[in-house]
Amino acid sequence: MQQKIVLFFLFFLTFSLSAQELNCLVTVNTAQVQGSNVQVFKTLQSSLSEFINQTKWTDNQVAVEERINCAMNIIITSRDNNAFQASIQVQSTRPVYGTTYDSPILNIRDEQFSFTYNEFDPFIYNPNSFDSNLISTIVFYVNIILGTDADTFKKYGGEKYLKEAQNVMLQAQQSGIQSWQNVVGKQNRYLLIDNLLSPKLINYRTILYDYHRKGFDNLYNNKRAAKQAVENSLISLESIYNKTVGNYLIRLFFDAKSDEIVNLYSGGSKTQKVSLVVKTLRKISPNNNAKWRKLD
Repeated sequence: MQQKIVLFFLFFLTFSLSAQELNCLVTVNTAQVQGSNVQVFKTLQSSLSEFINQTKWTDNQVAVEERINCAMNIIITSRDNNAFQASIQVQSTRPVYGTTYDSPILNIRDEQFSFTYNEFDPFIYNPNSFDSNLISTIVFYVNIILGTDADTFKKYGGEKYLKEAQNVMLQAQQSGIQSWQNVVGKQNRYLLIDNLLSPKLINYRTILYDYHRKGFDNLYNNKRAAKQAVENSLISLESIYNKTVGNYLIRLFFDAKSDEIVNLYSGGSKTQKVSLVVKTLRKISPNNNAKWRKLD
């Protein structure tokens, strides 16, 4: 009898320590539609938070402290009854081994996010059909978060999640909404997942792994060697430069990482490759030249 009680306790403890994969802060910003009924936005925010954080997105057993910290900020720009125009900002981080530091992985601003929503609409995702641009967009970015996070811990570890994001895109294309379509020159959801899964751009995901596992995860142990690994990763980014219209993956990387790179050099000795790194950064990410000047 005592053995059964112990086994039950262990089972209960294991179950209670498990959690869903995401710890996502969801906000719905309505500052641009003041005077509108705000209750529907509060319901939307709480319903989305519940949907994202309580859905089991993978087959992994995840402890509470292992959940991915992320955020989705939906900014409502206009409303016409149950039709909304908005943008969405998606951010995620991952912990750096042996430290209390969280490294930014994603910082995406999607300006084309239109959807319809009636208060208390259920959030149900069907992977075999397109039912709602709201649900499809959220599920798409959930899988982008899962995929890019997994890629930083294991080389190509996020493949199945990125494939699921691709499936969301393919189902959503039937809607005719531009964000899901292949439009030359448009940095949209189609281009994002197409680039992440493109064989000719596969080196990006290798760089993502090397930057974090060989670089930042070793800072606690050997800061100089870790810096060199980060530098090798940054220099390697040039290999995918000009391989795609608009360099979306380059932008994706530096929208999340530019400040982190500057902070890495804010203290301590510089390595022999720092001038080559600065030259490369100025070439592939000129929009951040004001930041790169701090590395000289």
